[in-house]
Amino acid sequence: MAAAEKFFEKNNALPTMPEVASRLIRSFDDDNISLAAIADLIGKDAALAAKVLRLANSARYSPSHQISNLSDAAAALGMETLRNLSLAACLSNAFPVVKGLDRTMFWRHSIATAAYSRILSRMLQLDADTAYLAGLMLRTGQLLMALRDPELVADVEAHAAEPGSRFSLEMHRFGCTHADVTACLAQHWHFPAPMVEAFKDADTPMEIRPFSLMAAVLHLAEVLADAAEHHDNPSQSLLVAVPELVEHLHLDLAYLEAKITAAGDVTSDVEQLLN
Repeated sequence: MAAAEKFFEKNNALPTMPEVASRLIRSFDDDNISLAAIADLIGKDAALAAKVLRLANSARYSPSHQISNLSDAAAALGMETLRNLSLAACLSNAFPVVKGLDRTMFWRHSIATAAYSRILSRMLQLDADTAYLAGLMLRTGQLLMALRDPELVADVEAHAAEPGSRFSLEMHRFGCTHADVTACLAQHWHFPAPMVEAFKDADTPMEIRPFSLMAAVLHLAEVLADAAEHHDNPSQSLLVAVPELVEHLHLDLAYLEAKITAAGDVTSDVEQLLN
C-alpha cells in the first residue's frame, strides 16, 4: 500500500470518523440492540436526526400520518434501513466536497455498492452488516485521491465507461487504486484487520492467495453499481467484466438478478441523506 500512503501526507487532512458512525458500527456486534437504542443514538446528532425524520416522512415509506419523533421514524424505517442509511449519512459528512466528483452521484454509487455487497454476502454466507459497511466505504479512498489530484481523478471518471474499469484506470495513473487508499484509511480508523485486507485485495481478488471472499464481494458489488449507473444488465456486466470470478464463486446469476430486482431502487434515499 506504499503508493496509497502519499494521500495521507500532512497537507491532506485525515477525515475523522464521526462518533455516531463509530457507535453505529459497534452496534453491529450487539445482537440485542433495540430500535429505541439506535434512535437514541441518532438523536445525539441533531442534523442526522432531522435527515432521518425527513426520510421517514418521504413518499417512499408512505407514512399514514406525519412522523414527528425518532421513535416513530425508527419504527417506520426498520432496524436495517435506519442503521444503514444513518451510517451512510454520517460517513458522507465526514468527507469534504471535492473537485472532479459529483457528490450525489458518488454517494449514490457507494450506497448501491453497499446494497449489492449485502445481497452477495447473503448468497455467499458472509456477515451482511460487515459487507454493507465495507461496500459503503469502498470508494471513499477516491475522495482523498481527488483532494490531492482532482484532474487525474476527473480523467479516470471520464474514461470509466466499462463496469469495473475504475480499478485498472487508477492503477495506470496513480500506481494504486481507490480500494488501496480506502485500506489505508480503514487502518487509520482502526477497522478490523480482515476488512483492511479485503479493501487492499478488492481490485484484483483472483490474484490474491489465500483467496478473500470479502474482497471478491466488494469487487463484484462495485461492478454491479457501475452497471446500474450505466443502466446495463447486471448479469451481463459481471460476465463481461469478471467472468473468471463468477465461475470461481459458482454464482447463480439468475438468482442474483432476482434478488437485485426484489431490492428495487437501493439509492432513492440519497438526496434525503445528503441535503
